[in-house]
Amino acid sequence: MSTATSAEVDAAHRPRKLKVATVSLAGCFGCHTSFLDIDERLLELVQHIEFDRSPLTDIKEVGQCDIGLIEGGVCNSENVEVLRAFRAHCKTLVAMGACAINGGLPAERNRFALADVLNEVYRDRAGLREGSAIPDDPELPVLLQQVRPIHAVVHVDYFLPGCPPSADAFWSFLNDLMAGRTPHLGHALMHYD
Repeated sequence: MSTATSAEVDAAHRPRKLKVATVSLAGCFGCHTSFLDIDERLLELVQHIEFDRSPLTDIKEVGQCDIGLIEGGVCNSENVEVLRAFRAHCKTLVAMGACAINGGLPAERNRFALADVLNEVYRDRAGLREGSAIPDDPELPVLLQQVRPIHAVVHVDYFLPGCPPSADAFWSFLNDLMAGRTPHLGHALMHYD
């Protein structure tokens, strides 16, 4: 009969780390940058979480996670696929930033017909080569007619507002989630640049 070492006993009594995944859809990565602005507090955070799919890890497929943080709106078929995979694999899904919450700046194209936008960008704009064409490579994701917030496609558990949310808002929000509390941000933590 083997006996457990003190390290094994300590490990067995340590709380389980939460698995967190992050992704950017149609956005600017400003929310991820702001998240990284928690600076040295990242060292404390990784004592309580481990990252799954994220630009921070370069893991391409999302595994079973406790928390999914999503920035950016939904503008193409690939965004829809990634978003649905996150919803299926994350117990708690968080829309972070204005683009995920309401479409943000990418949704400005919603005021125009998609065909008109594509023609303006790829064919009709001054300075383009004669005969320029709209890309139609089958490898490219199909554009949606309208950019949508993520809650228009899947159920979202929490919204972390801001453009981008401040580092302090991320810190407070994640600490509430890790403690099992409903996140609450006071007015001082709201951030729109």
